[in-house]
Amino acid sequence: MEPGEAMDRRSRICIWVISLGLVNFLAFTLIYMYVGGEAVNGRVEVQGNKIRYYIITPSQRPHQVSNGVFWYSGIHSISIWPTVGAILLAMLTLAKDRVIDSMHSTVVRGRTFLTILATIITLIVILCGLWGTLAFAGKLIHPTKVAPTTMQAASAPR
Repeated sequence: MEPGEAMDRRSRICIWVISLGLVNFLAFTLIYMYVGGEAVNGRVEVQGNKIRYYIITPSQRPHQVSNGVFWYSGIHSISIWPTVGAILLAMLTLAKDRVIDSMHSTVVRGRTFLTILATIITLIVILCGLWGTLAFAGKLIHPTKVAPTTMQAASAPR
């Protein structure tokens, strides 16, 4: 693109996708640091009629959080995979013309290479996003049952 030339619509959209994706990733990182972990690798415990939510800290210790923080952390963690995929696909789209121009005499042509790469990125993002979603949902659907402590068991009605 020549200096002073207007950016085309596709490039503007790609730059917006990349920018918003980076903002989402920055927000995730800051909230992860503030909260002290994330919920996809956390756990939910049920003890009697009490439900407790724990996120796992970077040092692999459980840290109890509220229901809202647990849900937010889980959903935001899951959103990182589509964010990474969108950023990578937007970057591929921006680099498309250059890749196609530089891959004339190779075994795989530029367009074919980009299609294969975009397909691999999409499949990985879908699989990782699905794994994260199922892991998070599994913790909510099947919480860990915790036996009452000896003090609680002694004071429980018979």
